This record gives sequence, C-alpha cells and structure tokens, in this order.
Amino acid sequence: MNFDFTEDQASLRDAVQRWVEKGFSFDRRHGLAKAGGATRAVYAELAELGLAGLAVPEAHGGMNFGPVEAMVVMEELGRGLVNAPYTEAALVAPALLSAAPEALQAEWLPRIADGSALVVPALQERRSRYRLDDVQATATQAGEGWTVSGAKSVVAAGDEADAFVVSARHAGGIGLFLVDKAAAQVRGYPTQDGARAAEVTFDNAAAALVAQDGLPALMHATDVGIAAVCAEAVGLMDRLLAITVEYMNQRKQFGVTIATFQALRHRVADVKMQVELGRSMSYYATLKLGEPQEQRRRALSQAKVQLGHSMRFVGQQCVQLHGGIGVTDEYVASHYFKRLTMLEMAYGDTMHHLGEVSARMQDTAGVFA
Repeated sequence: MNFDFTEDQASLRDAVQRWVEKGFSFDRRHGLAKAGGATRAVYAELAELGLAGLAVPEAHGGMNFGPVEAMVVMEELGRGLVNAPYTEAALVAPALLSAAPEALQAEWLPRIADGSALVVPALQERRSRYRLDDVQATATQAGEGWTVSGAKSVVAAGDEADAFVVSARHAGGIGLFLVDKAAAQVRGYPTQDGARAAEVTFDNAAAALVAQDGLPALMHATDVGIAAVCAEAVGLMDRLLAITVEYMNQRKQFGVTIATFQALRHRVADVKMQVELGRSMSYYATLKLGEPQEQRRRALSQAKVQLGHSMRFVGQQCVQLHGGIGVTDEYVASHYFKRLTMLEMAYGDTMHHLGEVSARMQDTAGVFA
C-alpha cells in the first residue's frame, strides 16, 4: 500500500504549516487562553485559507476534500497547538448536515464553507458516558416544524457558535435537528486546554429537521471526529517530542547535557515508538472511514484505544523528562500535555473504546481478525 501523499496534499500541509509559523505563535495562543479561550477570530483566519470548506461539497461552495486531506490539516493544527473548534465546526458539523434535506444544506453549508457561520455539534449529555444512543433530549413535531427540549454538555465553542446540530429522541427514534443559538440558553466557560466549551439548554426551542433517523449519520460523524482527533494527537506528540529532545540537548547536569544519559535516551526511544504507533493507527482510522458501518466503527475504536495509550504515555514521559518546568503555565510543553489529556477523552475515552472493541470482537480476537 502506498502511503505517500499527493502533491495537492503536500501543498495543503505546507499552507497550514506556513500559517501556523507566521500567524499562530505560542505567545498568541497563551494570550488567548489567559483571556478566556475565545477562538472565533482564529477560526475566521482558517476560513480565509479555505479550510472551513474542506469537507463541504463543491456544490455548496466547499473544497470537497476527503479524509486524507482532513488528516493532513489536523496533524499540522495539532503540531501548532491551534485552539480553534476546527474538528467540530469544519468536519463533524458538515458530516451531520450531509443527512439534511437539500434546502437546509443550501441554507447552511455555504455559510459554513466561507466561515460566516459557526455551527457545532451538541451531542453529549451528562449521563450518556459517550453512548450515542443514550439521548434524553426530546424533539416534538409542531405542525410542519419541530421543537427541542433538553440539555447538552461540553459543547465546543458553544458560546461562540451561531447554531447547533442537536441529537434528540422523538416518537420514531433518535433524530438530528439544527437549532439557532438564539433559541437556546448557553453558559460558556474556559476548558483546561485553553479553549472554550458550554452547557447548552433547550426549552421548546424551534428546530429544523436534519434527519428523523439520525443515528447512522451521528455514528459516521462521530467517527469523522475520532479520526480527526487522532491526527491532531499525532501532530501534538510529534512536536512535544521535538521540544523535549531540544530541551534535553540544552539542559546540563553534572557538567554534561542530559541527552547523553543512556537511561533517558532509552525513555526517548520508547516515546518515539509510541508516537509511531499512534501515527500508524491514525492512518488506519482515516483509511477506514469509507468502510461499512460495522467495520468502520470497530476500526475507529481500535485507533482511539491506541492513540489513548500513546497520548498518555508521550505526555507523561515528556513532562517528566523536563522536570518541574514541564508543568509550568509559561512553558509550551505543559500546554501540549493539557491538550493531549483533553483529546484522550474526546469522542470517547480509552476505556470506553476498549469496551467498544471488545463488544465487536465477537468470536474473533486481535486487530487483524
């Protein structure tokens, strides 16, 4: 199998990398985090590069790129520690809206593609514990329209968004609905990784129907999100390892740099191995997004398990190799560690996906069965 990237994919990577180097320094990120984590302006800059329309069909003003291009972008955003709701707004939301009627797509997808509208998924509930079919929010048909009631938690950039794609239970099952922010009650707060999230409450909020049978689209969009955070984690781990090696080549103890200590070199080798294991499973997740649902869901859970182990190991080891400075707020490595910790829990933590893999193994065993 050929894992080389095409010229277009390499050019896309270079474009994102150049923007990160010129426009998103650590000082800028740190300042945004200390100011509360608002990132709408950062997302607008990504939209100016055309990245908001990466997954939007050309018919609606997008670039209609596929999973590999999304992976390339996410790796570079991770490497640059870019705190913008790109996964949720540019990848997951369009995947959810792909199940919507054409009129609703025509209304919202062009605005998503040009960055004038920030639409984010509102799917997680307090008691659901990552289960997509455990939905307590309810939807009721009111004439030709719908209303939604319920509460959603940890909605990425919820207080900066213009609208939400909401999962809600109705008489026929679990549906997807688009709700304008003006119809919701939103309480925003900063997250540990320097971004923002919100608790969002709906009380008979007017909603547009995306799909009455929304569970298949919800599962696919969640898998898109998993593949995206896996790719972002690879970029984060790559850069954190480079920062750590650079520090070890400067920090001296007993008159020599600590990079010369054999025991520490062995630990760095173990970290590098975990980064490469994570990279291979990120590729695996991306390439499996086009598979039928059963194979796709198991593959994405397998990838999230490996990335969960890799993120935890790489983050902890790199912080320990730095010593005390590795956990200070003024030093860049601590922010990579925080973001890796947040990603380990995004779209289902390691234990959740280990259970998903186990449930899908049935009479077979191993990732290659």
